[in-house]
Amino acid sequence: MKSGLFAVLPLLAIPAFAAESTASPPVIVAWREKPPYYYTEDGVEKGFMLAYGKEVFAAAGIDAHFVREPQKRIWANFEMRKPNYCSLSWYRLPEREAIAQFTIPVYTDPPHTILVSPASAAKVQAHASLASLLADPELTLGVVDGVSYGADLDERIARAGNQTMRRTVPTTNMILMLAANRFNYMLADRNDWGHMRAHYKEMASVIQYDVPDLPPGLKRYILCSRTMPASTIERLNQAIRALPKPATPYK
Repeated sequence: MKSGLFAVLPLLAIPAFAAESTASPPVIVAWREKPPYYYTEDGVEKGFMLAYGKEVFAAAGIDAHFVREPQKRIWANFEMRKPNYCSLSWYRLPEREAIAQFTIPVYTDPPHTILVSPASAAKVQAHASLASLLADPELTLGVVDGVSYGADLDERIARAGNQTMRRTVPTTNMILMLAANRFNYMLADRNDWGHMRAHYKEMASVIQYDVPDLPPGLKRYILCSRTMPASTIERLNQAIRALPKPATPYK
């Protein structure tokens, strides 16, 4: 009797194991710390694009697990073609198209703005255009290294006649260095600046300056690994079409 029972047990275990192996794992959706788009505050996840991203995946009926990861790790995962992997929300650039799939646009940024150190107001505001500003060899432009300002601004920064101070730091740190007069000016995401100005009293001395030839804001997209099925991208696209776009918090 015992031998018959033990002979049946392995057979009973096989269907259960098979059911587990065929269950689809959740899609990992990575986001980096970039307030007010996505960030943590007092241990709570916040951000208007993080909330919108969760709505998109839910509306698409896709089981998703949202995780915070450093920017370099996100791009390394795309380069390695990590399966079941997406990220919120990025500009569309040629080098990114080679390693990731893009949904339709989820958001359009407001134009970048110019931030000026307290001691440099007269020097910077003597220029009535971005073209003139970028051509001045007496000015030092601060650049957050390792990020894109969009293809147009990236190219113009690369060709600038300014001296350039590049630092691999968060934007917050770069603006604090600007407030301390470490360099003359920088370009900034208007939403980033609006959030930081409201949360850091040390930035009160920084001057915002706009010129007419700042390029229009760029579109942002959800990116997924090259191994993601096309059907999943289409489900995301359908959800994006159906949902209202997120409102811009700062203009």
